[in-house]
Amino acid sequence: MTLITKEALHKKSPQEITTLLYEACINNLEEAKLAIQDNNFSLANEKLQKSNDILERLGAGLNYEAGIISDQLDAVYNYMAECLIKANLNKDVTIIDEVLKLLTEISSAWRKALVESKNVFPKAAKQKTNAYEQHSIYGD
Repeated sequence: MTLITKEALHKKSPQEITTLLYEACINNLEEAKLAIQDNNFSLANEKLQKSNDILERLGAGLNYEAGIISDQLDAVYNYMAECLIKANLNKDVTIIDEVLKLLTEISSAWRKALVESKNVFPKAAKQKTNAYEQHSIYGD
């Protein structure tokens, strides 16, 4: 996993930070699975707790003004967090796999939405600038 400096993190948009959180959570879950398979339960516990912390931060960062999707994501994050607690108690890799599947699908959809929004919003921003410039009383 690539470490990111605080300065670089402050330059990221909230959407990019969400992407980084998804990646970190997925990486921690994969490492937890390996740790369980190697009977390194201390490391597995650490990685599963980090994953739960990330899910909590993802939930805290939701914009509830965005509509029902925020409530649905919150419910899914809570469900995954509960699953990880069970996985940690029982050191159950199948539960981790279930969470990984859900999180990978959400992360993939998030990335796709980011790409599509980058294709749409720059054009809209440029149009607004052009409209402003057309009505400006100041010349170049």
